[in-house]
Amino acid sequence: MIEVTNLTKKYGDSMAVDNLSFTVDKGQIYGFLGPNGAGKSTTMNIITGYTAATEGTVLINGHDILKEPLEARKCIGYLPEIPPLYQDMTVGEYLDFAAELKGISKDKRNDSVDDVENLLKIKPMNDRLIKNLSKGYRQRVGFAMALLGFPEIIILDEPTVGLDPQQMTEIRDLIKELGKNHTVILSSHILSEVSLVCDHIMIISGGKLVASDSTENLMEMMQPETVLTVTAVAGKREVENILEGIDGVEAESVEETSDGNTCAKIRYSSGDDLRKQIASAFTSAGCAVIEMSTEKASLEEVFLELTSDDEKTAADIVAENDRDSELSDAVDSMLKKSGYDDVPKEESETYGPGDSEAEALSDFADQLAAGIDNNEKNAMFEDVPEKNDGRPENESDSRQTHESAENSDSSSKEGN
Repeated sequence: MIEVTNLTKKYGDSMAVDNLSFTVDKGQIYGFLGPNGAGKSTTMNIITGYTAATEGTVLINGHDILKEPLEARKCIGYLPEIPPLYQDMTVGEYLDFAAELKGISKDKRNDSVDDVENLLKIKPMNDRLIKNLSKGYRQRVGFAMALLGFPEIIILDEPTVGLDPQQMTEIRDLIKELGKNHTVILSSHILSEVSLVCDHIMIISGGKLVASDSTENLMEMMQPETVLTVTAVAGKREVENILEGIDGVEAESVEETSDGNTCAKIRYSSGDDLRKQIASAFTSAGCAVIEMSTEKASLEEVFLELTSDDEKTAADIVAENDRDSELSDAVDSMLKKSGYDDVPKEESETYGPGDSEAEALSDFADQLAAGIDNNEKNAMFEDVPEKNDGRPENESDSRQTHESAENSDSSSKEGN
């Protein structure tokens, strides 16, 4: 339906859209997300022919938007962020005028206007001047204009701005209904709305596409571990013993509740579904599980992670999660080799994206240094992959050299 290739838009020295490429398939609802100034509206304006690109191509059903603008625009219904309404026209006059501009034949024009007015529930406003309408009704008139003729592709930039909660729900339902027979691209800052409505999400940041996938896949990519909360009719120690016997499960917290039950928050790899195994382990121990729930990353968390200032893409986040998992395994191996594998979890630091392996392992080595000789340290690190992060290779030699220098200065002073 839509093919965007190497799309670039510059305003002087400012890069609004930076080498953007993506495709939009038929019969799906796409969410187009990004922070203010990310290039969303600029991209939409280029796709619909309102603005020319500096470089790149846009094909609408095979028609180049620059070389065949009329043929391409026939396939599109567009609601800009600020609807282009003529304030001194009535709603009926404006929609009739828009239908004529769209090339809808005169014998079908009245029926087409009636259809969109009824669909957007603005028929009672037909004879009112647009300038006398509330912001919500003006937004719905703009939406009705975009739907005139029911084009194959409908592009909506912030369609629910100014609507009350009931109207927003109605518009969401309408978009879902339109998605059955049309391709819809929806831009919105209301992330809960996007997650409820859209089949596929594209996230743009700094003019670049940083993610493009289904909502579920994006959330899984951002959350490599499953967080499961289990509430059981059992004591704290009994629950801890059960969890210790399940491979691949890490207990983050185990607390007794006020009603005498025990609530445990556990983690395991998102690639595994251990719920049946966990439930079976509790049943075998004679403990009834009264609640089991999974925590998932929200679209808001995914959005904030991908649109941060460090310009990470979804692939970068996945790579970091894999690296953190390898780091965790290396640290576990180090602790076991040192005989300190019983160190309480809460006493060790947590390292997140951006902390190097060498830095993390060095800090752990400092914490464990007391009572461990050099041979033990060498054994601890023999399985840890070497990484060069620019740190001094032998900081202890540096400290010894510094101490020797201080002692020498002290001796010379005493001699004087």
